[in-house]
Amino acid sequence: MMDYIDNLFFVVLLALGAGYFALNVRRLMRNIRLGRPVDRSDRPSERWANMARVALGQSKMVKRPIAGFLHIIVYAGFVIINIEVLEIVIDGIFGTHRILSFMGGLYSFLIGSFEVLAFAVLVTVFIFLARRNVIRLKRFIHSDLDGWPKNDANYILLFEVLLMTLFLVMNAADYHLQQIGYTHYAEVGSYPISQFIAPMFNGMADGTVALFERAAWWLHIAGILVFLNYLYFSKHLHILLAFPNTYYANLDELGKFNNLDSVTKEVKLMLDPNADPFAAPAPDPDAVPEKFGASDVHDLNWLQLLNAYTCTECGRCTSSCPANITGKKLSPRKIMMDTRDRLEEVGRNIDKNNGTFVPDGKTLLNDYITPEELWACTTCNACVEECPVNISPLSIIMDMRRYLVMEQSAAPMSLNAMMTNVENNAAPWQYSQMDRANWRNEN
Repeated sequence: MMDYIDNLFFVVLLALGAGYFALNVRRLMRNIRLGRPVDRSDRPSERWANMARVALGQSKMVKRPIAGFLHIIVYAGFVIINIEVLEIVIDGIFGTHRILSFMGGLYSFLIGSFEVLAFAVLVTVFIFLARRNVIRLKRFIHSDLDGWPKNDANYILLFEVLLMTLFLVMNAADYHLQQIGYTHYAEVGSYPISQFIAPMFNGMADGTVALFERAAWWLHIAGILVFLNYLYFSKHLHILLAFPNTYYANLDELGKFNNLDSVTKEVKLMLDPNADPFAAPAPDPDAVPEKFGASDVHDLNWLQLLNAYTCTECGRCTSSCPANITGKKLSPRKIMMDTRDRLEEVGRNIDKNNGTFVPDGKTLLNDYITPEELWACTTCNACVEECPVNISPLSIIMDMRRYLVMEQSAAPMSLNAMMTNVENNAAPWQYSQMDRANWRNEN
């Protein structure tokens, strides 16, 4: 029985890690489904192509070559190196050691590739840490990132350093034990990086080196499980959500806004000379009136909520926003972060109240996002164009502005004057329709 203690402990550890991850996924999906329905079942071939190009191919990341290239290294490293996790899981469950080594030359190629990528990830992560904390690039020291967001980014980078270091130390100890023919450590694999670390074990007792190898092995797999479950609380949730987010992204032209069906129906009724307005059915006195626009996360659609969880907080949107560049309060990154924070607050409210949301006197509008931020937006779509995972802060801004105008009549004075002129004069300027074409008579 004692021979299987390690295996049983590993299975328990794996079950706990996977179970907590499944719980977080369930909570995540519940929160996203709080949003209004929106149909994204159209044009599936275009959607698959968009996901392959943007999420898998990182096509929008490389628009900024330095950051894009560095990100691809980390992205490729984690995706490819985690193939090695499959072997660790099998070894952990069945008590084997490097069970995939039967692949021979292919196995050596894979392990060697993993090591080169692990080293490249380490170098890249140190560059990322320097960009954030030493060089202090402007988009990484913005007030949006004060407190937890800044710490979160550094925690993730340090976690990556730890995981890659453990991987290389594990291999270095394994390589040393292979060279001396210690117990079951047969010579398998290729170690182009860790072979230069292995000399640190020279002079150590064989059992001590084996202890180093086992400790690094356990810490590496435990670290992966911790990292997996930390994702829900981190901006790095985009590692998982970038794929569905790009698949369901809006495929229409940038700048094309949706019309409210109820308003469109009313306008068509007014413009139809043959329509009888009295023929419309009487409204249901018990029906809840339709809400125009959005004041809280419940009023947004599920794709906008998915956008909020997918935000990478990279700041490309804010750094390209003309309103922000000219000193306005608007930051598209903050719009997404505020939406996610409010959605998390609503989710905790639901958990606390046995699955029912109890009004807490707060809303996304005013408590998180101010009208000043919303009206600073020029609707230029720069933020949408820049986002590497096809997030649209503009869609949230427009829905909240729609609420301010149509529900609260709270548009800025200049905009109210313009809309009054359009209604009365069919032009944004304050003169009669009869004078609209007088400019043609000017010399």
